Amino acid sequence: MLRTISTSTPLCQGIPGSVWKLGRLNHIAIAVPDMEKATALYRDVLGAQVSDKVPLPEHGVYTVFVELGNTKLELLHPLGEKSPIAGFLQKNKSGGMHHICIEVDDISAAIVDLKARNIRTLSAEPRIGAHGKPVMFLHPKDCDGVLVELEQA
Repeated sequence: MLRTISTSTPLCQGIPGSVWKLGRLNHIAIAVPDMEKATALYRDVLGAQVSDKVPLPEHGVYTVFVELGNTKLELLHPLGEKSPIAGFLQKNKSGGMHHICIEVDDISAAIVDLKARNIRTLSAEPRIGAHGKPVMFLHPKDCDGVLVELEQA
């Protein structure tokens, strides 16, 4: 059976009282043990446009964004001893998918609504993410095993 999704209908349709909407997939984040090697793979082997490496000390990561026509990949490498990516790489030596990031039109309303629905967040308040916009991570145990980052559109 073939399924189609209407792009004109809000994704939150049918959710009673919802005042926010999911937007597009902003990026898929990949934890990498060797940032230079991973950057070279996407830039030199696959021919993608990649950003410079940017340190985000408040998140404990270095980031490189790989531009894809319809979304981005975010390469993540640990920055500092308390980096959440360091712990991820200890369990996954060769790296792997870390999280997905989905845009929302009203992050504050989304957080209030999701908390009311018993979806846990990883911080009390949104933080400023790699794109300079507020972000909030949702607990993977409440999201079918996937770490979900919501980003203000």
